[in-house]
Amino acid sequence: MAQFTDIAASLERQAIELPSWAFGNSGTRFKVFGSPGTPRDPFEKVRDAAKVHEFTGLAPTMALHIPWDRVDDFGALSRFAADHGIALGTVNSNTFQEADYKLGSLTHTDPRIRQRAVDHHFECIEILERIGARDLKIWLADGTNYPGQGDIRRRQDLLAEGLATIYERLGPDNRLVLEYKLFEPAFYHTDVPDWGTSYAHVMALGERAKVCLDTGHHAPGTNIEFIVAQLLRLGRLGSFDFNSRFYADDDLIVGAADPFQLFRILVEVVRGGGYAHPEVTFMLDQCHNIEPKIPGQIRSVLNVQEMTARALLLDFEALRVAQEAGDVLGANAVFMDAFYTDVRGELADWRQERGLPADPMAAFAASGYLETIAAERIGGQAAGWDA
Repeated sequence: MAQFTDIAASLERQAIELPSWAFGNSGTRFKVFGSPGTPRDPFEKVRDAAKVHEFTGLAPTMALHIPWDRVDDFGALSRFAADHGIALGTVNSNTFQEADYKLGSLTHTDPRIRQRAVDHHFECIEILERIGARDLKIWLADGTNYPGQGDIRRRQDLLAEGLATIYERLGPDNRLVLEYKLFEPAFYHTDVPDWGTSYAHVMALGERAKVCLDTGHHAPGTNIEFIVAQLLRLGRLGSFDFNSRFYADDDLIVGAADPFQLFRILVEVVRGGGYAHPEVTFMLDQCHNIEPKIPGQIRSVLNVQEMTARALLLDFEALRVAQEAGDVLGANAVFMDAFYTDVRGELADWRQERGLPADPMAAFAASGYLETIAAERIGGQAAGWDA
């Protein structure tokens, strides 16, 4: 197995994009929970995201969600982010919170509502141009709750038509990344329910259309690392939304529910050439309902880094030899040796060598930043699902 010194340089290339919405208030279908110091606008979200990067060195960009992060001057927001040591990244569209979209957005039967959804994505592309970012990420809540409610095939035709219109509007350096989700809020059928549907649509669009894989968007027992391997093989894996789930789309801290699954996914990323490749964006997609949000994001990026280090330590040559020899237990032992390797001490040393705190969680807690923003951010409307 490789030694940590062999992979230290590879770890330098890791970058994990933070979601702006992770810093706002969130909750369940029943309640949105508030917390002291919650950002009230995108500028305060940038400040909080910058703190994650300051203490970890792993999070140089923050994704936006429109209209949640709409501002009058996106150039000013970009400059503010740069002044705080980060940049603005992926722009996420939102066609699931307006009353018009109750029965669908790009797949709605009413052409007026479909056009409204397309126009919203045009706005998102304009924002991409203003901030100098690359990716427009689309997740659609479109679907139906009851058999017979909608024409499933017709909805696919409308979806393809809408996506093609949006894709044509992209700039030459932009990408469209299409996310999929098994269910919720639609319970009978979802218009983009799985990686195959997303893949079929992006293949019809062109080379700058990719698939986004959210680790929480699968049926129980799904082999997610197989999907990763297949999309990398096909050249269509555009990004990850990392999180954890126990039951459905729980959006918990990545690696919290099943660290071994995260390891297996990252093994396929490394094996397939997706690690530190500009074509594959690592991003978190989480909601911190009961835990403090900034430490929750710090813990998340550290979890991804730790499992990435273990994946990089895997002896792929020894694994290949065992596989080709039909040595079932030997191959599994090579795989498990890498997973069980404790790299926490080496990662702490690696951080200190780069001027970062050995223990980012403890260093952030000692910084007093949470207490500072709790005192400063009094009054106004806190960002969140109900804002």
